Amino acid sequence: MKLSDFWYELPKELISQEPTEKRDESRLMVLNRELGSIEHRSFFDVKTHFKNGDTLVLNNTKVIPARLFGEKETGGKCEVFLLKKLSQRQWKCLVKPGRRLQIGAKITIEGIGAKIIDRTDDGGRVIEFDSSDEEVFSVGEIPLPPYVHNETLDRRRYQTVYADTPGAVAAPTAGLHFTESLLDEIRDMGVNIAYVTLHVGIGTFRPIKVDDVDDHKMDFEWFELPEETANQINDTRQNGGRIFACGTTVVRTLESVADKDGFVKAHSDETNLFIKPGYRYKTVDKLITNFHLPGSTLLLLVSAFASRELIFKAYAEAIEERYRFFSFGDAMLIL
Repeated sequence: MKLSDFWYELPKELISQEPTEKRDESRLMVLNRELGSIEHRSFFDVKTHFKNGDTLVLNNTKVIPARLFGEKETGGKCEVFLLKKLSQRQWKCLVKPGRRLQIGAKITIEGIGAKIIDRTDDGGRVIEFDSSDEEVFSVGEIPLPPYVHNETLDRRRYQTVYADTPGAVAAPTAGLHFTESLLDEIRDMGVNIAYVTLHVGIGTFRPIKVDDVDDHKMDFEWFELPEETANQINDTRQNGGRIFACGTTVVRTLESVADKDGFVKAHSDETNLFIKPGYRYKTVDKLITNFHLPGSTLLLLVSAFASRELIFKAYAEAIEERYRFFSFGDAMLIL
């Protein structure tokens, strides 16, 4: 498969720079795979597609204040972006200016000392901090996606209302549309709500750089599927209910641990599962997702779920109907 097969032109003004005033008032495109039909609704209408006995799976990861600004020991400003916790006080990071921050360099970030102790294969650095994560997070800021340029945005809107487990550097954005009241309504319908954790990494924004998408290598991301969630999913499948995955991170978590019959086991590990057309889904029956970047791994994942032809038909209509795209944009429900 060629990368060019998954490219489309998007008017820049459709890249949303801020969320809707109320989370669940964003637009919802409902795409029916069997009928090939498209409906235009509001997100709070998503509840009408659930039935008693279904399970909605959400990713409860929480975005950490990963962006840090400091000063080099030799003077001059620098920036550190936390990527992955390696040990008690050591993190894999991106740094700017990279050329001047080599092994042994010392940094001060709002009174917190840090030292570069190693390089990584992908050009990053391993940094050891003098302080705890809690202290480091207290002087950082929650990063926004590179295509969002609204620095006045309330960073709390870049967390889901159920965010609980710190570790992500980007939000699982399909979940940003849910409110507490909407989730309560869905529960009251007899729908089970279950949680997994996948700490979204910087790789979610990294473009595919090879012409043949089969040659692309995904970054590893840490996930946890708790026993309670595994039992809930298996009971739902056993009893004829449907599994709704909220977001591509939930899809990758569930599909990483599913057996050939779609049943799952509690597990904690790292995954670099790359889902692209030709993949056979095992656990996920329905998908709630946002509109994704051209040529991205996320676009390939949804194309594997609904077919490239149907997804591109839906995207063309979304552009025509002036849907808002990407992290703070509108949503799609694929049935």
